[in-house]
Amino acid sequence: MIFPEIDPVALHIGPLAVRWYGLMYLTGFAAAWWLGRLRAGRPGAPIAPQQMDDLLFYGALGVIVGGRLGYTLFYNFDGWLADPLQLLRVWEGGMSFHGGFLGVLVAMWWYGRRIGRGFFTLTDFIAPLVPLGLLAGRIGNFINGELWGAPGSVPWAMQVSCASHASLCWDKLRLPADAVLTPPLHPTQLYEAALEGLLLFLLLWVFSVRSRPVMAVSGVFLVGYGLFRVAVEFVRMPDVQLGYLAHGWVTMGQLLSAPMIVLGIVLLILAYRHQGRA
Repeated sequence: MIFPEIDPVALHIGPLAVRWYGLMYLTGFAAAWWLGRLRAGRPGAPIAPQQMDDLLFYGALGVIVGGRLGYTLFYNFDGWLADPLQLLRVWEGGMSFHGGFLGVLVAMWWYGRRIGRGFFTLTDFIAPLVPLGLLAGRIGNFINGELWGAPGSVPWAMQVSCASHASLCWDKLRLPADAVLTPPLHPTQLYEAALEGLLLFLLLWVFSVRSRPVMAVSGVFLVGYGLFRVAVEFVRMPDVQLGYLAHGWVTMGQLLSAPMIVLGIVLLILAYRHQGRA
């Protein structure tokens, strides 16, 4: 299969170029707002439907600020030391899920203090809202032709044009100068969209339909995301500026995701142990 070259610019409005990646972020936030209002309408919800506007604002701020800071600290710290102003040039790309995740946690703590709600009460509420945003973001990565997997022989592996993706061909894959197409590559953006996005959403939505002890839904999110991300990283090429961190296969994504699995298991144990004592 050949990767379908898609113009990253969805449309032009005068001098403004509206990119698909930005539209995917907007789609993720819109889905979170709509689903959040549905959840907020249930009996016993920690917030009222009209409060979703403020909660989304805090969450979006956490995603954007945390995502950018996380990418700089986890994936491009040396580049930031050489050029500190690159932190502000968000149009050049570079967002980290783990940074955005930490940013959202800070935002929920902040918002929870304002409205008098517990931290884990809010994280349990928002956990099922997150995966569709991850799904949209990974589709944006696919449209941009970035974050490819390693070469693979699966039937759905895709070859990518070197003329359009020079960094992929010569920085990451080290192909000959006359290469036209890459070897077939795992479309790991789509793997993550299916696992961290669609499957994790269905798992969390079904799990949270019934009342669960505090921390349980957050725990399932952490375990689910961590397992899916660690698994996909086995066939995803690491960032060229980092490479593999150890043993020729450990990636930064795995290093950051493994603690999520451990923390999620701890939260589930605490949640159900506390329920058992109640």
